[in-house]
Amino acid sequence: MTTSNTGNAGGVDPAVRAELARLRESIDNIDAAVVHMLAERFKCTQQVGHLKAAHQLPPADPSREAQQIARLRSLAENARLDPAFAEKLLNFIIAEVIRHHESIADSAGGTSGTGGADTL
Repeated sequence: MTTSNTGNAGGVDPAVRAELARLRESIDNIDAAVVHMLAERFKCTQQVGHLKAAHQLPPADPSREAQQIARLRSLAENARLDPAFAEKLLNFIIAEVIRHHESIADSAGGTSGTGGADTL
């Protein structure tokens, strides 16, 4: 079996190329699903941001963030995914949610803050 990445695809066993193509197609499908799930998640968090702004609630909720990080780390462990990676990913998403909530609060004439956010 040839595993080189030298660009010499002509020398690679056709069965290996077929398996590689199958796996890459699965990866592409999973990536598409992840993007669509994130879009749905952000639709929900946008609604949370509007609700908070309408009721003069702070855009951030550090207690909720801590709960979500602990929950996601546990889910990651159960799925045999590195919990530290899962936490980094969630922190990246939370930062974007906070930015959205602050923007919504600012446009509603509220005050913005920093810290955690409603993440689900």
